[in-house]
Order: sequence, then C-alpha cells, then structure tokens
Amino acid sequence: MNSSFLKFMMMLMIGGLLSSIPAATQVSPTTKKATRVEITKGPEMERVDPDFAIITWTSNNPGGSPEHYGVVHFGTKPTDLSQTAKNPIRLNRGHSYTVFRVRMPDLKPGTTYYYKVESMESNGKSDGVKSAVKSFTTKTAATSTASSQKQQQ
Repeated sequence: MNSSFLKFMMMLMIGGLLSSIPAATQVSPTTKKATRVEITKGPEMERVDPDFAIITWTSNNPGGSPEHYGVVHFGTKPTDLSQTAKNPIRLNRGHSYTVFRVRMPDLKPGTTYYYKVESMESNGKSDGVKSAVKSFTTKTAATSTASSQKQQQ
C-alpha cells in the first residue's frame, strides 16, 4: 500500500474515535449565579497606545455558564457609546472574583474616548452590571515614538 492511502486511513480512524466521545464530557457545568454582580475594582486603563487600548476590571464571580465576555461600549462622545469591543473569558468556579480584560482596537491617535464596561454570558445575557461612563485619551504617534526611543537608550 502507498503512504498516502495509509495516511488517509489513519485520519479516518482518528476522526471516528474523536466523534465517538460523548459531548457531555466536553461541556463545563454552570455555577450558581451570583445574587448581585458588582464591579469591585476598576475599570481602569491597563495600556493606552495611539491605535489601541486595554481596559481591565474586576467583579465578583457572576456564575452561570462558564463562558463569559467582557464588553466595552465606547465612542468619542459620552452620549454615543455605539462602538463595541469584547473579549471572551472562562470563569473559574473556584474563585470568588473574575478579572475582565478587553482590548479596544482601531483607535485614532490623540483622541479622547468615552466608555463603560459590562459583562455577559456567551448567550448575550447581561450579568446586570455596568460601570459609569469614564474617559481616556489615546497617545499621539509622536509621543509613542519618543517613548520607545527613550526606553531603548
């Protein structure tokens, strides 16, 4: 037999074994939902560059499904937070808190942005907590370049 045929047969056998694993063993159990979810720290800027920013915050563990999202609603006006950035997170049932971290891409240099944060389950159901509206200003390209050059010296 040629090697291509043997490789094909091995792929079929492995695929058959993987598909025979029950789906229930691949699903994490849900945890008891918190009575009241609240932000215990932040939100705060972890990093601000000319074209992106990273925001972090901590809440008590919201419970529910293990897959959650940290969500940032933002815009250049405090009354228009129509842009959204979100990052997935997996809850740790053994922790009483959850740290959310969201990267906001495609920002404009030297621009003030307004934002608020929230968290939600993977099905889109909100955990019922939102922060107040806050703001930050992205760095200008010149500030970022000067900072990089200073660090290299």
